[in-house]
Amino acid sequence: MTGGAMASHHAKARGPAPAVNLKNGNTLDQLVFLPLGGIGEIGMNLALYGYGPEDDREWIAVDCGVSFAGPEAPGVDLIMPDIRFLEAERHALKAIVITHAHEDHYGALLDLWPRLKVPVYATAFTAGLLEAKREGETGAPQIPVTVFKAGDRFQCGPFSIEAINVTHSIPEPVALAIRTPVGTVVHTGDWKIDPTPALGAPTDGERLRAIGDEGVLALVCDSTNALRDGVSPSETDVTRSLRDIISKAEGRVAVTTFSSNIGRIRAVAQAAEGAGRQVLLMGRSMRRMNDVASELGYMEGLPPFLSEQDFGYLPRDKAVIILTGSQGEPRAALAKLARDEHPEVALSKGDMVIFSSRAIPGNERGIIDIKNALIDRGVIVLEDGEQLVHVSGHPRRSELKQMYDWVRPKIAVPAHGEAAHLTAHAKFARGQGVPEVVSIRNGRMLRLYPGPAEVIDEVPVGRVYKDGRLIGTIEEMGIDERRRLSFAGHVCVLVQLNAQLELRGEPDVVALGLPEADFDGEEIEDLLIDAAAGAIESIPRNRRKDLAMLQEAVRRAVRAAANDAWGKKPIATVFVTQAGGKGQG
Repeated sequence: MTGGAMASHHAKARGPAPAVNLKNGNTLDQLVFLPLGGIGEIGMNLALYGYGPEDDREWIAVDCGVSFAGPEAPGVDLIMPDIRFLEAERHALKAIVITHAHEDHYGALLDLWPRLKVPVYATAFTAGLLEAKREGETGAPQIPVTVFKAGDRFQCGPFSIEAINVTHSIPEPVALAIRTPVGTVVHTGDWKIDPTPALGAPTDGERLRAIGDEGVLALVCDSTNALRDGVSPSETDVTRSLRDIISKAEGRVAVTTFSSNIGRIRAVAQAAEGAGRQVLLMGRSMRRMNDVASELGYMEGLPPFLSEQDFGYLPRDKAVIILTGSQGEPRAALAKLARDEHPEVALSKGDMVIFSSRAIPGNERGIIDIKNALIDRGVIVLEDGEQLVHVSGHPRRSELKQMYDWVRPKIAVPAHGEAAHLTAHAKFARGQGVPEVVSIRNGRMLRLYPGPAEVIDEVPVGRVYKDGRLIGTIEEMGIDERRRLSFAGHVCVLVQLNAQLELRGEPDVVALGLPEADFDGEEIEDLLIDAAAGAIESIPRNRRKDLAMLQEAVRRAVRAAANDAWGKKPIATVFVTQAGGKGQG
């Protein structure tokens, strides 16, 4: 375990569980599914399963992920699910079970676990990454983790959970068979069918079929690629393609991918070795992933990676860089190379950058900007679609069909996707003959047993924002105001009155984010000063004792003047003071 500081122990494997008898449950007991994140969106996965009478349910949570902020939330670091409901039910929450170590499935644990403080179950790779993250964040909590592996079974309250090996784009992903006295739910997590994965064993179809033979009440299944026909290529196919590309390249080759895709990193390193090249890892998250993967044996047999100081001595045709930045992140290693801002490493005309990844929706603009910057400097950019340099970790329609053939659920619940993905998945599931297909969204409580599957309740859901050291709602973090500032700027006005309630000189105006002049060349700050003074002078002196009223009059006048000159109304903050009296702001 990384650092050795995380309190952890291992789940015990058990023998085969008996088939579930749906008549064993109390007639008052219900089995419900309640997503707090991840349905109707890609990211921020957090799903609850509840069992028991309506007024006394016990719960488990599956995953606890984040989403990433775009232009709609300037300055925000991470977006997390609102867990008000879960906090209220904390006394009945038995565990949080993590399916794999992608940020959208485990990235909120360090921030949200202190508000819940319940047992966490995860694989060794996930536990190692969690500990590595904790060591890098001041004040982060030490979370006790029970480590399990595919094939293990463990009990969380009334839920008997079996971890099933699946294939994805990260080490140790699992699906979960969640058994209760009234039925079994298979929660797939993220998965695909890859007969020749770069790391780990293929998806365990034999075990999934056996669970289907026992009888499966519901399948809660990944919808990410439900719009795509066929089968995803194998990771081994990508490995062969990358080996061919690297061996033929004339200059340096940089490969950017998700730092969690250890199989892809290993494949690039092997391809580089086969071409007689040495490899540099760039980016903090890339190095952190490598440290954890190395401790668990996933990087065995590879030559050591270079340091940045040694890289500069390599001939161009002997160098490969594996680096972060595939999603256009402006502070990532690739962005620094595109801007030629790195002190030790650089790319030259004729070098190649391979985007071994797919753009996450919302990141397209940043990715395009980096590609253009590279192309302007004569760097060759190669991406998926031109050659086979990436495969998705999610199932296409033929893989979904195989899952339904294995599991044969009574109820299908499309999950992990936006509206288009969920709708396509629901239509597909009906075509597979599933008796009940239910489309839901975050916050809607779905009763799976007894009776037909239906939404029976709705709970508060939403988003909370991590901004620096603080976490809060959009209002608490001032994000709406921040958006308005980014759109129309800010004006600060100071108005001083003498004892006779007359202006003491011109108002002081500071305008941030506004144009300097209007269409006619008039200085906008001068126009705002005139507007502020005019607002005061238009009010009879005997009414100027109400400083709050003066403040609002000036605010309105300044915004109106800006709108007349510019066509936009900035945020305005006004302070009014009187000599010998109180100020108002």
